[in-house]
Amino acid sequence: MSKGLHTAVKKMREAGMGASAIRSFEHAYGELEAGKTGIIPEASIDPVAAVVRAADIEASDDDAHSTLAQTAVIRLNGGLGTSMGLAKAKTLLRARADKTFLQLIVEQIMYLRQQTGSLLPLIFMNSFRTRTDCQEQLASYPDLPVSGIPQDFIQNAVPKISQETLAPVEWPAHPGLEWCPPGHGDIYTTLADSDLLPSLLERGIKYLFVANGDNLGAYPDARIAAWFAKSDAPFMIEVTKRTPADLKGGHLARRKSDGQLILREIAQTAPEDIQHFTDGSRHPYLNCNNLWLAIKPLQERLKETSGVLQLPLIRNEKTVDPTNPASPKVYQLESAMGAAVERFPGAIALEVGRDRFIPVKTTNDLLVLRSDVYDVGEDSIPRLTIPEAPIVMLNKKHFGLIADFEQRIPDVPSLREANSLKVEGDWTFAEGVRVIGDVTLADQGHPATARGVLT
Repeated sequence: MSKGLHTAVKKMREAGMGASAIRSFEHAYGELEAGKTGIIPEASIDPVAAVVRAADIEASDDDAHSTLAQTAVIRLNGGLGTSMGLAKAKTLLRARADKTFLQLIVEQIMYLRQQTGSLLPLIFMNSFRTRTDCQEQLASYPDLPVSGIPQDFIQNAVPKISQETLAPVEWPAHPGLEWCPPGHGDIYTTLADSDLLPSLLERGIKYLFVANGDNLGAYPDARIAAWFAKSDAPFMIEVTKRTPADLKGGHLARRKSDGQLILREIAQTAPEDIQHFTDGSRHPYLNCNNLWLAIKPLQERLKETSGVLQLPLIRNEKTVDPTNPASPKVYQLESAMGAAVERFPGAIALEVGRDRFIPVKTTNDLLVLRSDVYDVGEDSIPRLTIPEAPIVMLNKKHFGLIADFEQRIPDVPSLREANSLKVEGDWTFAEGVRVIGDVTLADQGHPATARGVLT
C-alpha cells in the first residue's frame, strides 16, 4: 500500500467510515495511481438504437398495486446545491408556490399510500451536512415513518487527493473541505455496510426505486414497478430521449466486448470523442438516474464483491476550496449510481417520457419548474401543461445564485407560450410578464426580440 493510500485509509477509519466504503475507496485510488482516468473511448462502445418504451408496457391494476406494496423508495438527499449558492440541502429549496422539493416528495408518497394502500417506505440518503435540517422539516409528517425501517442513512465521505502528491490534501483553514462525497455511486457501499436491505426484506419489500431528490417527476409509478417485477431483471435504468438542452448528460451505450449495457458520463469522454458524446442522433438515450433494483440480487452482488461493485472511476479535477481557484488542485474520486447497470448481467433499460425527468441543476431549470409550464395536482407531481418545456438560459453572473435569481425574478413570468428565453443582461422581471415565442433580452438593457414578444 502506497504512503498516500495508507494515509487516506487511516483518515477514513478515524472518521468512522465503513469497511465497504474504505475498500471501495482503495479500488478507486488504485485506478488513480495506475493512471486510469475512467475514459470510455467511443471506439469501445456501440450506440443503443432502441429500448422498450414505457408508453407501450402493460400491467393490470392488481399487479401494479401488489408490486408497489413490495417497493421502497430511496431519494438521494446529500447535495447542498452550492452551485446555486445554497448552504442547506437542495431539497429544502422552494420548488413550487410555498412547497419545497422535500415536502412535495413526501406528499407524493403519502398520496400513493392513500390511493393504493401500500406501505411504500420513503428513505433518504443524507449527508452529514443535510440530515439535521431535513429531519426538522420531516418532523411535520408524523405518519411518514414506517415501523422497523429507518427514515434515512448517511452517505460516506472520502478524502480529496492532492494532484501533486496523491496524498490526502490538508486545508487547516477549513478542514471540512478536505472531504468530498464519492458520488451517488456510493449508495451501494453504504447499503452494504448497513442493515437496511435485511430490514426491508423482513417487511416484505422486494424492490427499490431510487432517484435524485431534485427530480420531482421521479415518483414510484406502480405500472412501471409491475413491469419491472415481471421482467425478472435485477436492475433497470430509466432513460429518455436527449434534447439539445441536455446533450452533456450521461448516455446509455453498449460495450462492444461483451454487449453489456453501460453508462457514459461526459467526464468519462475523451476530448476527441466529445462530438460523438453530444450527438443525440448517435446516442439518443439520456440517463434519468431513476433506478429500479431487485433487493435479493442486489444483496447477492454486494456479498460477492464484498460491498465493492468496482464502478467506473470518475476523476473530477477541482481545487480544495471550490470558491478559491488559487487553492491546491485536487482529485475527487467519484462514481455514478447508474453506472452499476454494467455490473448486473441481465440489466435492462426503459424509455420514459420527459415528465419523469425534470431535475433542477441550475436556476434555469428552477424558473421553468416554478412557471405555468407545469401544474401540480393533488398527487403533488408536476405535469407539463404544454407539449414541451421551453429552453431557458439565464445570465449566470446575475441569475446563477438563488438570492440574485429571486431578487430579479420576484414574480415568475408566464412561459406557457414561449419556445425559448435567453437573458444576457441584468434584467428584473415585473409582475405579469408573458414570454411569447423566442425571446432574447440582450446585455446593456436593450431587448432583442425579433422572433418573440415579452409583454
